Amino acid sequence: MIAEAHSSPPGSEGDVRAANRSLPAGSYGGRHDPRRTTMCLSGTTHHDHGGAATAVPEHRAGHQPDRTSPRLPDRAVDGAMTDRRRFLRSGMTAAGGAVLASMGSALPATAAPPPGRGRPDRMIDLTYRLVKDFPSFYGTQPVISDVVTDDFDTTGFFSKSWTFPEHIGTHVDAPGHFAQGARLVDDLTAAELIAPLVVVDISAKADEDPNAMVEVADLVAWERRYGRIPRGALVAMNSGWEERFGDPDTFLGGAGFPDLNFPGFSIDAAEWLVARRDPVGIGVDTPSLDPGNSSTFPVHFGFLATDRYGIENLANLSAAPVRNGTVFVGAIPWEDGSGGPCRVIVTR
Repeated sequence: MIAEAHSSPPGSEGDVRAANRSLPAGSYGGRHDPRRTTMCLSGTTHHDHGGAATAVPEHRAGHQPDRTSPRLPDRAVDGAMTDRRRFLRSGMTAAGGAVLASMGSALPATAAPPPGRGRPDRMIDLTYRLVKDFPSFYGTQPVISDVVTDDFDTTGFFSKSWTFPEHIGTHVDAPGHFAQGARLVDDLTAAELIAPLVVVDISAKADEDPNAMVEVADLVAWERRYGRIPRGALVAMNSGWEERFGDPDTFLGGAGFPDLNFPGFSIDAAEWLVARRDPVGIGVDTPSLDPGNSSTFPVHFGFLATDRYGIENLANLSAAPVRNGTVFVGAIPWEDGSGGPCRVIVTR
């Protein structure tokens, strides 16, 4: 889904959002905490946010990092600077060639790190590479552009300015994407962005029906086989849709909204999870939480209104652990953003 953010006048929902942020944990706009209630579709309204998101300041007021450190001996500093100059001279050409290379395919970002870095055997990247022709909810026409603002010949370094909608690529939907006055992406806490991962495979029925849905029966069947869905999990649908990603028209199942066909969650399954398992969010390997043929978006309106988030366009779910994985959702805290591209990684 694509939505944009806009500034709100005094006394508007923007003020409601600001007031909500100042409330103690566990409260929500003067109402009962929606994370402890089932969803109510009649109490939700659609809200589009217009305008480009801007970056959040590095430090919130009242918090400054501790930058103090012991002083190194002058000889150590001189040696470090010499090594740094040598590294820059030898690596400039290679680095420039890498960053100026063609954007290429938007295959999942699964390149192995150099030997000795990290634990690639334990990490699975669930993120698609964000390329300029990434298929969007509204079709295959490009919605991303970039401009080179600095290059090695003129300024000695490489930098770009990008323009793209919040809801493109592998991205997060904040509660405020469809629930007016609810939390936005910069209100999401670090604690809820690291969670147990549960992967529910519906690929068999998605082969038969492009608009197949995760139903309550699928969740019950998952628990009978693997055990109870843990509280605070991110519950992800694996429909096998990644196999269609190479053809944007096939991936979208049409030319763009309202001509779309792909799997998603049913509202009954989303409500069941909220009432019984208290997840932090749900995720899909398709462009929308709702199935492609939906025109009313009950899961967007209903699930997000319970103060939980969604993730769309997940990759590599067939390689992810069905249970006992821990997922990290690298959501960028855009100021007043309704969501945005994110890096999603699961550890086994």
